[in-house]
Amino acid sequence: MSKVQGKAAKESNEGEGSINGIQGKIQGILEEIEEKEHVTIVLAVESGSRAWGFASPDSDYDVRFIYIRRYEDYLKLAGFKDVIDWQLDEVLDINGWDLKKALQQFYRGNATLFEWANSPVAYYKSALWDGVYREAKQYFSKKAALCHYYGTAHHTFKQYLQGDMVRYKKYFYALRPLLACRYIEERDTNPPVLFDDLLELSLPGELRLAIQELLDIKKITEEKELNPQMPAIQAYIQSEIKRQKQLADNMADDRKKEWEPLDRVFMETLKMQGSFK
Repeated sequence: MSKVQGKAAKESNEGEGSINGIQGKIQGILEEIEEKEHVTIVLAVESGSRAWGFASPDSDYDVRFIYIRRYEDYLKLAGFKDVIDWQLDEVLDINGWDLKKALQQFYRGNATLFEWANSPVAYYKSALWDGVYREAKQYFSKKAALCHYYGTAHHTFKQYLQGDMVRYKKYFYALRPLLACRYIEERDTNPPVLFDDLLELSLPGELRLAIQELLDIKKITEEKELNPQMPAIQAYIQSEIKRQKQLADNMADDRKKEWEPLDRVFMETLKMQGSFK
């Protein structure tokens, strides 16, 4: 970005298209957003399949960013939108959240926001964001994350994986959240973003072989292409959804209740980036 040099993106799926060209285009769009919206972007990352490590040849780029407005904007009685929806087409899906909204969502244990914070593909990351996340990461909630991931898997299974022919992309959209649940359950911490890192878990041999076959096919398959069900994966998803629902239902609420650390880092960040007068 123009104010602070950004961290170069590291694309996990090397060789897909003109990575440098897309990265440069995204950087240019982020600078345009700053100028036209009068904001300062503190974090911009890839979300979705490219961050998870299983993009298809025709996968789009899901760019998510966190931004700060000018200090005086936060004092206006009329308020303002706390999201910027910038672009949505076949190649780029770009939108962002105001820092205040992001901190409110950290307080609620929003699992998606924790994924943005830990994305392996960062188009831009500032020192200001590093300071924010040092405080915000203590708000990770195992129960909130389990409920989110279980809910995502359950919805995907019921909506997209009931027919004899399925889109293999949807298998990953059920498998990945269920493996994230397993990671939280077994290691008592925030799960990694990359699918390969989740595969470090101990899994049945038949399932592991089926997942590897699925990964190989996914890399050469268009996103909307239909293929026959894979029995080992189908059975695992169905049984694990039931188990994870019970686990989430029985887990005590572990969300942190205090607002003060987030209030403090919000004010400090506004001062540090020059908005406070």
